[in-house]
Amino acid sequence: MVGLATVFGAGGGTSSYQEAEAADVIVMWGSNARNAHPIFFHHVLTAVNQGAKLYVVDPRRSETAQFADRWLGLHVGTDIALSNTIAREIIHAGLTNMSFVERATTGYDEYAASVEPWTLERGEQVTGVPADAIRELAHAYARAEAAQLCWTLGITEHHNGVDNVLSLCNLAILTGQVGRYGAGLTPLRGQNNVQGGGDMGALPNKLPGFQDIVDDQARAKFDAEWGVTVPSEDGWHLTQMFEAMERGDLRSVFVIGENPAQSEADVHRAVELLRDLDHLVVLDIYLTKTAELADVVLPGSASWCESDGTVTNSERRVQRVRKALDPPGDARDDIDILLDLARHLGHDWHYDDHEEIWDELRRLSPMHAGMSWARLETLGGIQWPCPSDDQLEPPYLHGRLWADDPDQLGRRAPFTVVVDDPPVEALSDHYPLRLTTGRRLDSYNTGVQSGGYRSPNRLGETLDLSPEDAHRLGVADGEQVRISSARGQVVAPARIDPGLRPGLVFMTFHFPDEVDVNQLTIDATDPKAGTAEFKAAAVRVERLTHVSTPT
Repeated sequence: MVGLATVFGAGGGTSSYQEAEAADVIVMWGSNARNAHPIFFHHVLTAVNQGAKLYVVDPRRSETAQFADRWLGLHVGTDIALSNTIAREIIHAGLTNMSFVERATTGYDEYAASVEPWTLERGEQVTGVPADAIRELAHAYARAEAAQLCWTLGITEHHNGVDNVLSLCNLAILTGQVGRYGAGLTPLRGQNNVQGGGDMGALPNKLPGFQDIVDDQARAKFDAEWGVTVPSEDGWHLTQMFEAMERGDLRSVFVIGENPAQSEADVHRAVELLRDLDHLVVLDIYLTKTAELADVVLPGSASWCESDGTVTNSERRVQRVRKALDPPGDARDDIDILLDLARHLGHDWHYDDHEEIWDELRRLSPMHAGMSWARLETLGGIQWPCPSDDQLEPPYLHGRLWADDPDQLGRRAPFTVVVDDPPVEALSDHYPLRLTTGRRLDSYNTGVQSGGYRSPNRLGETLDLSPEDAHRLGVADGEQVRISSARGQVVAPARIDPGLRPGLVFMTFHFPDEVDVNQLTIDATDPKAGTAEFKAAAVRVERLTHVSTPT
């Protein structure tokens, strides 16, 4: 959200899912959408079946890459180097959309100078992607009538994740592949309603509707509505909260629907800091590992069938959620719990129903003002922005960038000079392999919701490694191996994956009760967004005893 907001002023994907079907070039960058976002990937496959070209940029030859016209298997952490090389090739080939650049952007000359050293030869040397593949992608993307550039955690879960996103935004505004139907930038969110959480103000520097907390006029609206004085300075994001715990500046924490005791990088450190708090409160529908550490657990009913409200997906579409069942046992609606807490803190907030809460948001957030409860029901969902009751905006954002009248153009999109910055943790003789993490199709996050079942088809946690590395280590499929980093070690069965290149190993974060990969990951974080570098840890793999597998 931070990168898109920096360039375009709004932290949402610029296109609708349906627009993928209108694109003639689709680039999936750091995204195994076939496994992690299968619904969106159906739209991608529709486009491919209609003749669109699909390029996949990923260190692994993932399930998504197997559908691609070309797979660009880059070294982990070289995304900016690749993006800058693509940009230089576009500029030198005369494929820059100069009319768009001159009309709608700022900072082009400085940006063009910054990518000048990134020749195809240098790009190949740094990224490991063949020069002809870089050239092919650059020309296809720039020449496309409409191109989609999509990404997910493979771009953002780095110590420089925001700069990675900015590098992709640079490519879009260099070629004019934004602000038109079918052309855009699509970040695929990691789980349901991540976009909605940001939209509702669950960011330390934003009020609902992405209004800046430092904006006096914006705060004044919320002060009047809520009868409080909203702080005028930015809050802490999650990483800063853990840093504050370490300093002793944060002694009480309220966790809602999150499981940091298993999802944080360098999880040993995270657990110790949570244990050391004076007071930890958890509101959740499951007794997570984090809840087991808590002083107070509030049993919420945030499951999809026990609550009313809305969710907002990756294409900014707000959709209604309707209660079908009463919550079990002592579980209560999250809203009721939060309102009771507010009353104990001296604020007698009252709402007759969930629609009244939604109408409060519509009064305070201009981009939601036209989304009445009835209209959401009738239309089956509405994309923001929707500022009035009598119209719908186009499904794509930033069409203003194509306005002929400078007065309609508004804020220009700035180019950003971004510098190649390799992973924080370098490989060494002691830790010679690069561990990257990701998702599988049939599991979900830290396994709280999907880890409790048994099935003959359930893969479970494995250490995936290349055939070459398996041969070098003397490891066969199914054998137990020890994976060690500077922070800890785990044991898991090996799985030989021909989609991995030598030197790269892969694990998921779905089964921490069995194998907690976050004992290995590094908590080096992006200073702009606070996201940890889950995708680039240095590890060592050692063969243990043989485990027989059925024939």
